[in-house]
Amino acid sequence: MKFLEWSTVENEEIEAHFLSRLNCLQNFRTERIGQRAVQLIGDVCFGFFVFAVLIVTVIAITYKPPDPWLQEQKAYNILFNSVGNSTFHLDDSVLVTGDDLNVSSTSTPLALPPAINATVFDENSVQESCNTSIPWNCSDAGVKFVVEKMNAHHFPRLIFYSYRIVSGGSKGVCDVAWKYRPMNITTPRMYTDFRRFSLVRNSDCSFEVKKIGKWHSGVNARPRRIPGGSENDGNSATFSDIRPDTAFRQGKYLYYTRGADYCKSMGQYTWGLLCALGEARYLNRTFVMDLDVCLSSEYSAAHKDEPGKDFRYYFDLEHLANATSIIEKHSFEELLLKWNVLTERHVFNHEIQPVDLKNDTHSVLYRDFRIEVDFDNHWYRVCEGQAEHYIQRPWNFLWKSKLLMNMVNAICNKLEWDFDVAHVVRGYKAENKKLWPNLDSDTSPENLIAKLKVMIGYRRKLYIATNEPFPEYFDRLREQFEVHVLDDFSQLWAENSEWYNETMRISGKPVNFDGYMKVIIDTEMLNRGKKRVETFNDLTKDCKNGVGRC
Repeated sequence: MKFLEWSTVENEEIEAHFLSRLNCLQNFRTERIGQRAVQLIGDVCFGFFVFAVLIVTVIAITYKPPDPWLQEQKAYNILFNSVGNSTFHLDDSVLVTGDDLNVSSTSTPLALPPAINATVFDENSVQESCNTSIPWNCSDAGVKFVVEKMNAHHFPRLIFYSYRIVSGGSKGVCDVAWKYRPMNITTPRMYTDFRRFSLVRNSDCSFEVKKIGKWHSGVNARPRRIPGGSENDGNSATFSDIRPDTAFRQGKYLYYTRGADYCKSMGQYTWGLLCALGEARYLNRTFVMDLDVCLSSEYSAAHKDEPGKDFRYYFDLEHLANATSIIEKHSFEELLLKWNVLTERHVFNHEIQPVDLKNDTHSVLYRDFRIEVDFDNHWYRVCEGQAEHYIQRPWNFLWKSKLLMNMVNAICNKLEWDFDVAHVVRGYKAENKKLWPNLDSDTSPENLIAKLKVMIGYRRKLYIATNEPFPEYFDRLREQFEVHVLDDFSQLWAENSEWYNETMRISGKPVNFDGYMKVIIDTEMLNRGKKRVETFNDLTKDCKNGVGRC
């Protein structure tokens, strides 16, 4: 019996000991498994991290942005960062040039004559010698004084530089011409206006302006045309590239053939042209200038590409010729055939860097951009990659045409330089509800009235710069504001207008006022208004470049 009890106790002890060892073993295995699991998870995470770093490194080394507008360009990377891809399908209602930017190749201030506020005039001495029985004329010092004083008060946003006062043809009437600049422009370009003033002389021999005529009403003071075609106000649309034969033979030239840029948007054309001018400056070569511009179908009334337009319709060729060394294409080709002594090199790939051509000794470098060579052969590609770090686009070379700028000033003068501007973007963006879901509704006449009444006030003069193809779309706004759109000033490009006659002189045939010209004028008007209302940010919450691309 005792033996059995002892055996039972011993068995219980053995069993308890066994269970204890088993628990220890299980705990040990669980701990080992947990450690190995933690280590495995850590290894996997580290592997993913290393892989991600490797992928990012490869992308950073090999990736080249396809869009030149996103390339680094000092002073312009912020201005042009809104363009999403190399199709250049951007806001076609504005065109930025050197007129709009405070950019210069040097830090030299503008060389301008001193501005005129009002002539120094001693009224006391005039009153002491006053004799109202003596007739007065427009050459009296008091007349000039009161005209300058009245202009400074009537046109506070203009800077005046010179005056010419002549008789208006009847008693008490003087025609006055003056040169001026708007305060907010950054170029030294001056403009001319001439108006008819009605004056009276007071009993103390002081003068008083009773009435100021409208823009260009003072026809007797109009600047006379200089033999050769242009007026002496500097509004010439021609330039001369005549050079001695020896200078031509000794020169170095850069020639860009037409390529994939031809007949594209004005934005793409200017982007490519400025790249070419930048390379010519970097290589210290004369740029061969093709004055033939192709009007893209999106700006054509016939909705088809129209080659054969003249560069001078849109840009200031005279300023470009003064700013850098250029030669007109046809003149260059005639001289080339005449002498046939210049050495030539053809560059068939835009990927050949300008730095590789820096020390080239050939007289003529031809960059061949034919799409047969490369379908993506665009001028602007030359300034991509490493070239963007040493080729700077010379925006100060490119100004808007003087003929178009004269039309801008005519509109501003008709509005007495006292107006606000609304930039209303519609066109294809308003039709694309997927990318701009609210734009069409936000720019409806009803919503425009509600928002503009708050932003600019009731019955203000309002110029609308827009790509809306139907100007009558804004007729509802005329009930609340003094609305003006470009089509309201169609007499400025009508037959026998200054613009019509000058473009006829350039081309030898009538020229249609096209969409390129409209964009240029609207862009400049945006910069002249007292208040400026933009579509994106001000009128709609849609992103400028589409959903998710603010």
